[in-house]
Amino acid sequence: IVHPLYVAIILADLEMDKETVAAGLLHDVVEDTEWTFADVADEFGEDVAHLVDGVTKLDNLQLTASVGADKASDRAEMQAENLRKMFLAMAKDIRVIIIKLADRLHNMRTLKHMQPEKQQRISRETLDIYSPIAQRLGISKIKVELDDLSLKYLEPEIYYDLVDKISIRKSEREQYIKKIVLDVKEHIVSAGIKAEVDGRIKHFFS
Repeated sequence: IVHPLYVAIILADLEMDKETVAAGLLHDVVEDTEWTFADVADEFGEDVAHLVDGVTKLDNLQLTASVGADKASDRAEMQAENLRKMFLAMAKDIRVIIIKLADRLHNMRTLKHMQPEKQQRISRETLDIYSPIAQRLGISKIKVELDDLSLKYLEPEIYYDLVDKISIRKSEREQYIKKIVLDVKEHIVSAGIKAEVDGRIKHFFS
């Protein structure tokens, strides 16, 4: 129950509607139990059942990505792009994709329990397919975490080096950025230039 529960929590945190949260909680039921699409529809309604069915169909897609894709040819990149297009085209309801993104995010959060080879494969697939979809949908909260978790398993030395170097708390880094923004604004105003200045802290992958 832990995995589907966390998927539902991620969806609730994104402020999705109750049908999407329910479908997130039930997304593995048809695939992993004796329950059918009709059983879900009878108990939770047609809308929830269609969402669960959509996620099940996406799960049955053979999504593959090469572990060495960061050094791959144009052909490998084209394959990843085709997979992303197919992934989006198959979902008649965008909520299906969002449930799948929540599913992948929790899988990535628990990837430490997998064998190294599987960690690499899933992380590469996440970077090639899932993270770009999250970006296209404007769900930066999920994209950022997928990127960082993928980096953790694809380039562990680089990841932990960054963690070590950026040991300052997020709140302190945000204050540092705000100070720089104020300093830049002062210089711009004194130069007689009308402008807006903004800043943000970068995540590890970025």
